[in-house]
Amino acid sequence: MPSVLALFLCTAFVFFLLRIDHKQSSGLSLALWVPTVWMLIIASKPLGVWFPFTTRVEDVTSSPLDQIFLILLLACGLFLLIRRKLNWSKFFRENSWLIVLLCYMFLSTLWSDMPFVSLKRWIRELIAVVMALLVLSEQNSRRAMQTILRRTTYILIPFSLLLIKYYPVYGVQYGRWSGEIMWIGVTMQKNGLGRLCIISAFFLMWSLWRRMQGRDRPVVKYQTYAELVVLLLTIRLLIGPTLQAYSATSVLAFIVGLMTFGALLWLNKNRISIRSLPVESALLLFIVLGTASVFIGSLSTSHITGALGRDATLTGRTDVWANLLPEAMQRIVLGHGFGGFWTNKTRLNYEISEAHSGYLDVLLDIGFFGLILLAIFLMFSCQKAKKGLYYDFNWSTLWICYLLMAAVHNITETSLNSLSSHLTAVLVFMAVTSSATPALPYEICQKYCDLLQQKIESEA
Repeated sequence: MPSVLALFLCTAFVFFLLRIDHKQSSGLSLALWVPTVWMLIIASKPLGVWFPFTTRVEDVTSSPLDQIFLILLLACGLFLLIRRKLNWSKFFRENSWLIVLLCYMFLSTLWSDMPFVSLKRWIRELIAVVMALLVLSEQNSRRAMQTILRRTTYILIPFSLLLIKYYPVYGVQYGRWSGEIMWIGVTMQKNGLGRLCIISAFFLMWSLWRRMQGRDRPVVKYQTYAELVVLLLTIRLLIGPTLQAYSATSVLAFIVGLMTFGALLWLNKNRISIRSLPVESALLLFIVLGTASVFIGSLSTSHITGALGRDATLTGRTDVWANLLPEAMQRIVLGHGFGGFWTNKTRLNYEISEAHSGYLDVLLDIGFFGLILLAIFLMFSCQKAKKGLYYDFNWSTLWICYLLMAAVHNITETSLNSLSSHLTAVLVFMAVTSSATPALPYEICQKYCDLLQQKIESEA
């Protein structure tokens, strides 16, 4: 098939999906496209890659075009928030640890070796919170969050496949030393594509399950079939071209999410107390394991890595950790300042741009104190999600699974060091939208309708 025809068909399919979304998101404001566009940007390649006004690789992610566009999004977000009525006291009260973490990130820019650059990077974190507040200010914030997840999936997954098959100059990379083909799609690397796939695949499976249970109805005749096609495309992208060229960490995180989802459904079906599921303990265990593995130098899980097609060194990650750990130990308590470690010089010295461990990258940037604040934020989010299982089981299930998936994913990949990373941004959005008063769950509404009908029949 000619590439131009493939582009036309893919674009038509995406517009068909967005037409479905338009009908499903009735009642939500057009302003929701502001956080949606921001989410699309952080989940894909920077604008400096799509429109390369500079030839310097290190400038791509912070190109003038990206900076100008993010400033415009921030200005639009602040303008909309000023015009909307938001319960600020409730937001600060229910998201206190997120605010403390954000403030500490700002404070850490003071001891950064490049404070101006660190301050610019911190503004990106502020944008993430502003975008989350826009979702919170919607009439139905949880439905708005689902719309953002649906739109990013509808747009990025089909275009990722298009780039891989018909525009490989954008959608395919080759290993630096092995020359092996790697799918990257709309993202910057295969691990970024894996992260996009697990977020999208899990959301689609969650949505389809809700539809099977009668909690959601398709707005058009072929919506379920269309989403099944997108889900199959997502799984295909997650598997990758070869056994050695897929994101094993993403697959493992996805498996953990599915196992957690199954356990929650089983407990709910058998009317077993949800308190018996130690999700907070599991989350803390993954955080401790991810942090300890950096110091130990291995995970002692060779059977798991072998099953995923990886060696005991996790494809060289343990060597990376060993090289970066002395840098972290120099400022282990407070770190090098938010965004203050990965400079052009350190990227050239280590020939990488991240530690391939979210926990090590947090230690490098904001130190052990910052890691504790991050862990507290995640633990309190998990606790709120677990409490929410009693009055909004579906939403809280999605939230818990994403939390555990993020904790596992950051053991050998990096996203928790920034609120503007795709996976972490999803967690921030869900934490902030939990401040909204949830709509009555399906089970309560159904029970109320049954009782009302029985009363009418008895009176008749």
